[in-house]
Amino acid sequence: AGAVAAALERPIGAEPLARLAAGRRSACVVICDVTRPVPNAVLLPPILQSLERSGIARQRIVILVATGLHRPNLGRELEEMVGPRIARDYRIENHDGRDLASHTHLGTTARGVPAWIDSRYVAADLKITTGLIEPHFMAGFSGGRKLICPGLASLETIRHWHSPRFLEHPNARLGCLEGNPVHEENTAIARMAGCDFIVNVALDAQRRILNV
Repeated sequence: AGAVAAALERPIGAEPLARLAAGRRSACVVICDVTRPVPNAVLLPPILQSLERSGIARQRIVILVATGLHRPNLGRELEEMVGPRIARDYRIENHDGRDLASHTHLGTTARGVPAWIDSRYVAADLKITTGLIEPHFMAGFSGGRKLICPGLASLETIRHWHSPRFLEHPNARLGCLEGNPVHEENTAIARMAGCDFIVNVALDAQRRILNV
């Protein structure tokens, strides 16, 4: 918890979260779904406290589960993900990639991928993502932009981004970012959607936090 608080106060390449949050009307905090072992119960309390102390009312904060095309996370499962207090006291909603009407079309990438992103995220005055950095078999590494695409993307977007045209490229592989079209496409889409602040962790084999 101390490491998270320190990272919020002294982030890399960004203003401290409290300064970013000052004067904002609403916030969307994006978390990974249950398929990723992100320590949300450690990350979320300092983030939420910082937002509220900066003047964003609790009822104007939404925690959005980046399910991509996975099933929603509900009930006891959600409590295990974020802790019972946050599950009880905060508005937590699941992304639904199959409901196109709940997405906003942000345009099309240079490679022709339509960017449809969850409207709750797009409309938020302050956009925050959280997650885990580890090698990824096609995107090079997870974390960062992957919370937005595919995490908050529609079926229409994911269908293009997950197509053989990108996945069969020789650079779409573990640990490779340079020249990797999968990484480049979801980075482009994440930039179209915007993101004000990211909190990522690296974990060891026992899922303990190594760094924030």
